[in-house]
Amino acid sequence: MRGALIIPGLHGSPDGHWQTLLQSHTPFARRVEQDDWDAPVLDRWMERLLSSADANPGAIAVAHSLGCILIAHAALRMPDIKIGGALLVAPADVETNTDAFPQLRNFAPMPTTSLPFPSIVVASSNDPFMSLQRARMLATSWGSDFVNMGNAGHINIASGYGWWPAAHHLVDTLAAKAETAQHPPRPLRNRTTGKRVPAS
Repeated sequence: MRGALIIPGLHGSPDGHWQTLLQSHTPFARRVEQDDWDAPVLDRWMERLLSSADANPGAIAVAHSLGCILIAHAALRMPDIKIGGALLVAPADVETNTDAFPQLRNFAPMPTTSLPFPSIVVASSNDPFMSLQRARMLATSWGSDFVNMGNAGHINIASGYGWWPAAHHLVDTLAAKAETAQHPPRPLRNRTTGKRVPAS
């Protein structure tokens, strides 16, 4: 069974947050702990993420808000990062929210390089931290599947997302995709000639 890396954003994910609840109900789930959740520094946060990924190779990253942008930066810097897939929920726009949240500035600009592992971006039509249009554009740039949750705010405790069963389903979906990517099905061959049989 693949593990999971829980990657919160600014201020962390407190008790009752869907990430914390998913962690407590998921075998082999580990949180990427940061020294200071209120004063994020990209290089320091990335160092913790890369160390956790090395210690849990093939794990599914479960990121929220600023954690999503951290994943994209890490994948840009280390394309061979040992992550099996990534669930990227309510990514924070670090390019337009810096007046209200100056802590986000050192995470800009947002990477737009395709991610080297299966990924799903989950966004909301009324998220105050990123417009649905921007989230959809990011998903396209990252090569991610896209899920629109409708009016779900920032998909956190404030918007009613404590226990969130859909998160478990999405993690399972990514784990299955990671297995397929790691062990692609062998092509069918004709037993007599040994030649490949075209897919129907």
